[in-house]
Amino acid sequence: MSDARGGVAAGPAIEIRGLTKRYGDLLALDNLDLEVWPGEIVGFLGPNGAGKSTTIRLLLDLIRADAGSATIRGRDCHEDGVAARVGVGYLPGDVRLYDSWLGRDLVRYVSGFRPGETSDAAIGDLARRLRLDLSRRIRNLSKGNRQKLGLLIALMHDPPVLVLDEPTAGLDPLRQRAVWQLLRERADRGAAVLFSSHVMSEVEEVCDRVAVLRAGRLLAVDSVAGLVAGRPALLHLRFPDAPPDFRDIGGVSRWRVAGHDLTFDFAGDPTDLVRALQGREIAEFAARPPRLDDAIIELYERT
Repeated sequence: MSDARGGVAAGPAIEIRGLTKRYGDLLALDNLDLEVWPGEIVGFLGPNGAGKSTTIRLLLDLIRADAGSATIRGRDCHEDGVAARVGVGYLPGDVRLYDSWLGRDLVRYVSGFRPGETSDAAIGDLARRLRLDLSRRIRNLSKGNRQKLGLLIALMHDPPVLVLDEPTAGLDPLRQRAVWQLLRERADRGAAVLFSSHVMSEVEEVCDRVAVLRAGRLLAVDSVAGLVAGRPALLHLRFPDAPPDFRDIGGVSRWRVAGHDLTFDFAGDPTDLVRALQGREIAEFAARPPRLDDAIIELYERT
């Protein structure tokens, strides 16, 4: 796998080993292990207080760990923090900008701290795709447009590593999809992307793997398909008359009847279901495949 600068990646772009952080009596991170490889997008999921933002701040050396280590492209995030951060595009969860500045002036200012040259064409393309007017004063921007400006600053120098805390917060659905596409393009060019999110639809849409945190502990790391594997689909059928009863076939659960409507979970052999319905007139049929949020809730309930 190649990294975003065209070199061959010798190891993970982000590597976390035994990372532990306490705030007094609160154990915010408990012996966390996680890798993010060049060319992949990893979604970081968990409820508020799970440790997602703490992990991101430790990667950026904004706070210090009590134990364990974190490296970015082989450089220790604390011992060699400046060099580790050079190739990182970072978006904090709470974007704070210079209110009195024009958007374009802030972009020019920040680009001066980046290695190499950030082209006006790249900045213009990002602004167009995000629908962001850089000629406006930042104090006059909505929350969503401030988020877009933070994203543009994180992406504009085409970094080999992206660390983003809730990147689509405050964006409308069209701009959310634009951000998903931008992240996918960067990963396809070799960038490693780690982002936290509460939006299951974007994680299902864009992530190669998902890391699930709860109370500072890593519960699972897997693909979306791996996390939902074996979970039932939700089926809804409407009949012209009373629904038939086929609860005895394998894989049927949570059976609910309301008038002519039948709803149930199904994780069995579809052939058995077809046989059970053979010869029956069906007025309406809908199926919802297994969802990531259901899988994660079940994972929380088991732990």
